[in-house]
Amino acid sequence: MILAIDASRANKYEKTGVEWYSYFLIQEFKKIIPVETKVILYSPSSLREDLLPLPQNWESRVLRWPFPFWTLKRLSLEMLFHKPDILFVPSHIIPFFSPKNTFTTIHDIGFKRFPECYRTLQKKILEFGIKRAKKAKKIFAPSEFTKKELVDICKIPENKIIVTHLGYNDVYKKTENNEPSIKKPYLFYIGRLEKKKNIENIIKAFKLFSKDNPDYTLILAGNKNPKFNIPKSTPKIQTLGWVSNENATALMANAEIFLYPSLYEGFGIPILEAFACGTPVITSDRASMPEIAGDAALLVNPDSPEEIKNTILKIINNYALKKSLIEKGYNQCKKFNWQKCAEKTLNEILK
Repeated sequence: MILAIDASRANKYEKTGVEWYSYFLIQEFKKIIPVETKVILYSPSSLREDLLPLPQNWESRVLRWPFPFWTLKRLSLEMLFHKPDILFVPSHIIPFFSPKNTFTTIHDIGFKRFPECYRTLQKKILEFGIKRAKKAKKIFAPSEFTKKELVDICKIPENKIIVTHLGYNDVYKKTENNEPSIKKPYLFYIGRLEKKKNIENIIKAFKLFSKDNPDYTLILAGNKNPKFNIPKSTPKIQTLGWVSNENATALMANAEIFLYPSLYEGFGIPILEAFACGTPVITSDRASMPEIAGDAALLVNPDSPEEIKNTILKIINNYALKKSLIEKGYNQCKKFNWQKCAEKTLNEILK
């Protein structure tokens, strides 16, 4: 049997949620895929060192393509002439000519809920991706929330969708090593800087909080959506851009609070990363956030900067509450790991 996996996202250097999902599933698959199954990793360039070495029954197949739409065009050609028994596309559009045993993952449908965050071409591609995904044998979703979105909005049959909760990178843990350029105390956010992540209200809430708490800084880490305008860095509000796992761990672990009052998430891996670092979390009372956070975070109305500010104060001024949230966070993040996610995914693929 030949199992082929689209490794194009896992092979990126600057990984965020979807890329980490692809990467960690591949790493876990290495431990559990039986040796009699041949595995092919497809990518547009040679595999990076972090994906190597490969088990004996695995191979890397580089499909070079100097043009856009690698999956739809170059990978489709590969499927036409060298079709595997099973294809898994963890974070992209299913290619044409896919085998009947094709599986894919839809992480969210943010482009339907927040179309203003996406370019016109992006929206058309993502819409086309949903149509292609309907041809898959099964679709994996990272949360019950996303599954409901796919059923209600995209009209995908419920029995075609399998929920596989994600995990988090275990490099995230409590550490005293601080990012040297960042002065404590500070509040922290990491993720894409864009409207649906609610950056505007995070900044508004921090400004309200900062009036009576001038010693605090707000740190915003993550790549910026080209369609979103944010203020330039100041001594009080610093934007760092994309940061490595090592720096992100230090920033998360030494923050007073992790702010994640996002307007929309298919899962929300940073919530688990904050829990693992022993950092109290404020997140939204909507989308997938309550499902992932459980009772280990304080939930807020993300449309209310005043409520976000008051919740920051509640944690800052109540040591017992802060300690309780940290303990609950440690317990909550133990419920999610990449091993479970990979095992459930592979069981469905090889069924």
